[in-house]
Amino acid sequence: MSMILAAGTMLAACGGGDDKDTGKDNGKDAIKIGMVTDAGTIDDKSFNQGTWEGIQKAQKELGIQSKYLKPAGTTEAEYLKEMGNLNDAGYKFIVLPGFKFETAVFKAQDKYKDSKFVILDGNPHSGDFKPVVNDNTVAVFFAEHESGFLAGVAAALELKEGEAGFIGGMEIPAVQKFNWGFQQGVKYANENLGTKLNIKAENVLYQGSFDNVAAGGQIAAQMFDRGVNVIFTAAGGVGVGAINEAKTRGKAGEKIWIVGVDSDQYADGIYEGEKSIILTSAMKKLDNVTFDLIKREIDGDFPGGETLTFDAKNDGIGLPAENPNLSDDTITKVNEVFEKIKSGDIKVAAEQGSLLK
Repeated sequence: MSMILAAGTMLAACGGGDDKDTGKDNGKDAIKIGMVTDAGTIDDKSFNQGTWEGIQKAQKELGIQSKYLKPAGTTEAEYLKEMGNLNDAGYKFIVLPGFKFETAVFKAQDKYKDSKFVILDGNPHSGDFKPVVNDNTVAVFFAEHESGFLAGVAAALELKEGEAGFIGGMEIPAVQKFNWGFQQGVKYANENLGTKLNIKAENVLYQGSFDNVAAGGQIAAQMFDRGVNVIFTAAGGVGVGAINEAKTRGKAGEKIWIVGVDSDQYADGIYEGEKSIILTSAMKKLDNVTFDLIKREIDGDFPGGETLTFDAKNDGIGLPAENPNLSDDTITKVNEVFEKIKSGDIKVAAEQGSLLK
């Protein structure tokens, strides 16, 4: 989705923060939807972007006004400051993309009782990890393990054999579940669909951040040099580094692939003409979920106080609608697997068990 940022009066985000204010043409009575970005920007090809695209879809289709603020850093105080700035400017429906907002939204939901909050991939808590979801807040989670499973099946079916790797950002549940799901998907394909894709322990690792692009490129290079054919990245900017490394190698004629994450990263992997290094992407449908929750607020049906999980059953996860690098046969078989997950015939574990890392 293209994002057109309309000119308008902007809030000053002190301390080096950025903001964008859009939707001025929707009228002074339009509901105001705000977002505070996590590390990175709204074009990070990942979590921030998917969330912002959902808000922009709501602006286009539902007539809202929208603004995002980029904090100067990623501390609780900096997050709270920007939530306060949005609240003061009348943006009283605030979307927060990521677990790093957990303690900040815990405080904000009490401090700004006339605002409503949506936290994606996290629960409000005071630092003790005991969730407290107030009536003006909704906590949203995704079944990353199911999305990773589908990507693992797709990669195994398309490559038939070879070596796979995984690069994670921070070692947190959402990233771990992508990893564990991917491993299970590869295993399922090997045992049931005639594939022979291998994953070694040395090729499964977490970089430790979501913004170290250079490190992502270095880790990917090391894996490719060890003979890895496809890397699944769940790592934000670290994943961008891996994609960049893969694009360079693809242009040089190497047959290697990246599996993207969160949103459809195909366009980010284009290295020549329409050729992309992205085999497919394990998606959380962040844009759809964000849009739907905004619509529920407009319809007077905001699910305050609830913790929602989006999975295969409610189409909250999946692969992109179009996968140019997957064969028709692969897509057909992956769709069959998706339906089996949806029906409960295939159960994907959200825990490590005997899996790697």
